[in-house]
Amino acid sequence: MNINEALDFIHSVSWMGTVPGLERERELLAMLGDPQDELKFVHIAGTNGKGSTAAMLASILTKAGYRTGLYTSPYIIRFNERMQVNGEQISDGDICALAEMIRPLAERMAEHPSEFELITAMGFEYFRRQKCDIVVCEVGMGGDWDATNVITTTECAVIAHIGLDHTRYLGDTVEAIARTKAGIVKPGRPCVLYRQLPSVEAVFEEVCAEKGAPLVKADFAGMKPVSDGLEGQVFDWNEMKHMQLPLLGAHQLDNAATALTAVRVLRGRGWAISDAAVREGLASVNWPGRFQLLCRKPLFIVDGGHNPQCLEALESALDAYLPGRKLVFLNGCMADKDYGDMFRRLLPHAAEFVTVTPGNPRALPAEELSAYIRGTLNAKATPCATVADGVRAAVEKAGPGGAVCACGSLYMIGDIVEALDAWKAENGIA
Repeated sequence: MNINEALDFIHSVSWMGTVPGLERERELLAMLGDPQDELKFVHIAGTNGKGSTAAMLASILTKAGYRTGLYTSPYIIRFNERMQVNGEQISDGDICALAEMIRPLAERMAEHPSEFELITAMGFEYFRRQKCDIVVCEVGMGGDWDATNVITTTECAVIAHIGLDHTRYLGDTVEAIARTKAGIVKPGRPCVLYRQLPSVEAVFEEVCAEKGAPLVKADFAGMKPVSDGLEGQVFDWNEMKHMQLPLLGAHQLDNAATALTAVRVLRGRGWAISDAAVREGLASVNWPGRFQLLCRKPLFIVDGGHNPQCLEALESALDAYLPGRKLVFLNGCMADKDYGDMFRRLLPHAAEFVTVTPGNPRALPAEELSAYIRGTLNAKATPCATVADGVRAAVEKAGPGGAVCACGSLYMIGDIVEALDAWKAENGIA
């Protein structure tokens, strides 16, 4: 099996599911010898910021000398991003070996596992083979019935910011969604909580009390911004001064405070994490596609924000880093998202829009999105046949002294990065 065959197998799963639950994941992992039971985890759920928080924690733990796994979704450019050890992505050869091993097991099951269940099982087996000391594991969606929630050896649960997303599956209020995500809290094991609405925090207070799990609310009060620019941020957190963070946006400081609070909790559980490891880990964290500067002439920023909370963060970042600037927005989005709200928020910052169709079956066609922007918002919009065409159109419209912001869907970021790299190479731009 080569890498294309392995990925075809992973992505070709047709099971859609009628009854949510962990039975399929448990059955598949049992056939593998329950690799998750031989690992220790930091388990992270939330609507927004869980990936950034996971990346920060994994980077810190790696700098502390631990062999650290990182399991995330979705990927930005290549599938291999989803499983990393000490910052190194899984190799194509390891993906092929795992797919070959797991395929006959999955095919013998009465109810075939879903794509995410397959990938999660592969990830846990990979981290066992890599002899990881600890795995930072991001929940896919939800919490209590998410495939990752088969784990029982949690060192610490972390709850990132909770907002309205995937309401069809998780609930139509933030309190209902919180209760679903609180399913990752394990009896007697600590839970670190990003500061939320009081009604949301009350859900975790209740669940943690029921499970005898210590609840530690993230220390936002200790966070003091020092400086901020397109190259990164500097902040103080309590006694730790002039910490550097390459991730942009005020919301990333809240995520950093959450990660730092989790470090404090892990230290209390016996993990040796020095201040130097914390400092180095944050300074070197890599989490692409989140208000990321890709080019300077023109300024080209990419952001994977795709729900109302992400758009609020994007608006704040535009106000902070590019005040008063009108940008060319390169957009694609899913048809099931509230794209009307998205574009109403972007309109005050926009010179014009270029629309593309992300590579996903749920994508809204570029022509339909442009028609909406022109007809409903009375703004200038140009549809493009491909993401590469959209990138070229956006940079040409912006000009060398202008600015482009590509946003709306994580599913198109990889294509945008690839197309922009090709444009920069053609034009001799480093």
